[in-house]
Amino acid sequence: MEVNQQAIAAMRAVTISRQYGSGGGEIAARLARKLGWQLIDHAIIEQAARELGVYATDVARYDEEYVEGTLSRILNRIRNLSGSFIPTTSAGSFIPGAPLTSSRSSVENERAYQETMQQVVRAAANTGHVVIVGRGGQILLTNRRDVLHVRVVAPLEMRIAYVASREEPKVTAARMRVQEKDRARDRYIQTQFRRRPDDPELYDLVINTAVLELDRIVDLICLALEDKASRLSAPAEELGPAAGLAPYPSRPAADFRVPERSSS
Repeated sequence: MEVNQQAIAAMRAVTISRQYGSGGGEIAARLARKLGWQLIDHAIIEQAARELGVYATDVARYDEEYVEGTLSRILNRIRNLSGSFIPTTSAGSFIPGAPLTSSRSSVENERAYQETMQQVVRAAANTGHVVIVGRGGQILLTNRRDVLHVRVVAPLEMRIAYVASREEPKVTAARMRVQEKDRARDRYIQTQFRRRPDDPELYDLVINTAVLELDRIVDLICLALEDKASRLSAPAEELGPAAGLAPYPSRPAADFRVPERSSS
């Protein structure tokens, strides 16, 4: 399917939330390539947050232009190093857990680091034409109508098979990895945002990869992106499932009722 770049030009970002092993990361990479957009994965977000934490003052860390400029420099550096599109694996070098400043406590450093990562996600959307993987993008950008939010899921056994085929050949270890990653991601969203990542109201699309091919899923996301772009200027009262629908000609029938069991 060809992408109508002109139709989606007004959209700024797609966020991809995914269950581990569902193929969500692969879908994000393919989507970014198809659209010609930047892939903003966890490595890039963490690298930007780390550089901001190490080199920026407290004032600069929360200056929008400064954050966007830092993110832009990192993306340009990665492009120059790779000589191609954004890589889908770890980019750059940083030390997870390294102190942001020596004058802060570990709790203060962690809080500042998490806040900076959130600033990077917002900066990526402001930069525009990006596919953002994880890091609570579906919550941080929830009120932006120019962002499409996607959740990718799959049955547990299929996700274990995915990890066993691509990362960890031992099925038992693959199962443990999937379960640990699921718990870690759920804990991150609940701790940072007091939300559950499986809340369907956070997303425009929830896609199950159990049957659908990954490239077909990318096509579906592109269609949704185009459709959402076409409604950016629509007034809020013209949105929702009732938009454009006439009232029922008569009162709907009562819901189906299950007969009560006889006590005899």
